[in-house]
Formats: sequence, structure tokens, C-alpha cells
Amino acid sequence: MDPPISTRPHATSLPNVLTYARIAAVPALVACLMFVEGEAGRWAAFWLFVAAAITDWLDGYLARRLEQQSTLGRMLDPIADKLIVGAALIMLVHDRTIDGLSIWAAIVIMCREILVSGLREFLAELNVKVHVTALAKWKTAVQMVALAFLIAGPAGDRIVPGTSVAGIVLLWVAAVLTLWTGYDYLKAGVRHAMEG
Repeated sequence: MDPPISTRPHATSLPNVLTYARIAAVPALVACLMFVEGEAGRWAAFWLFVAAAITDWLDGYLARRLEQQSTLGRMLDPIADKLIVGAALIMLVHDRTIDGLSIWAAIVIMCREILVSGLREFLAELNVKVHVTALAKWKTAVQMVALAFLIAGPAGDRIVPGTSVAGIVLLWVAAVLTLWTGYDYLKAGVRHAMEG
């Protein structure tokens, strides 16, 4: 059972500030990959993405630990996640780090994010909550590691050969988990739509 959510704004609570920082990292990540040439851009983008991924876990943990959960945080957290993942995927396809058939893995992940957002909005209107499963958490973890490896890309390959290949393999694993967990949301949405 979820802990009660405060209806007070908590706009400047530490968990919300971390979420704001994750949102602010999106244009910075894009700028690093688009405008900073060579390995410097890759490593800057890599560390930005890793920091964003850590704050994704940290803001939720701190919100529970400090009892600073809020409606604002509950709304912004998934938005921040989707923005950083979407921006990373678009930029990696743009610079052809993700290429060929692997673009389909990126499309699957993007489509699932949009599908889940729409279903959550629909189910929220019906006062139905679909809780995040352990498998969905694993999907997120694999996806974040895959994207971090791919962002490091050629720069990462120079330090640990095969980083890019590992990133592509993990991207496909994340895509498969994405289909599986997305089906759970779709099934719940269809069931409640048919009942309505």
C-alpha cells in the first residue's frame, strides 16, 4: 500500500529539487551530444545521464525517507524519466550509435513510454492505480544501463572494448521487458475500459 501523499505543494523539497535537476539535465544532455565534439561530449553526456539515473532512484527514496511525498513529485517524476530517456534515444539514433535493426528496439521503448502515459492518465480518471511491478523496475534498470553504455559509445569502447555492443544487447533486453511490462498496463486499461 502506498504511503499517503501530502496535498501541500512541497515545491522546494529536496526530492522535488532532484526531479527538477533531472528535467534540466535533458537539454544539457542534448547539447553535449550535439555540440561538444569527440570524447569530451560523450563523457559529459554520460556523466549527466548517470547523475540523472541516480536522482531517479534517490528522489523517490528521499521522498519516502523524509516523508516529503507530494502530488507535484508524483506527477513530475515519471515525466522527468520519460524526457531523459526519450532525449537520449533520439540523440543516439541521430548520431547513429543506435542504427539498423536496433532502431526498432528504440521505437518499442518510446512507444511503450507513450502508451503507459496515456493509460495512466485514463486509469487515473477512473481512480484506478496500476502499481509498478518488480519486473518494470528491472526493465528501467536495464534500460538505464544500456543507454549509459551507448552514450559513452566510442569513448567507452576505448576504455572497455565492447561497451557499445553491450549497450545494444541490453537495449534489446530492455525492449523485450518493455513489451512484457507494457502489456500489463494495456491489459489493465482494456479491462477497465470494457467494464466502463
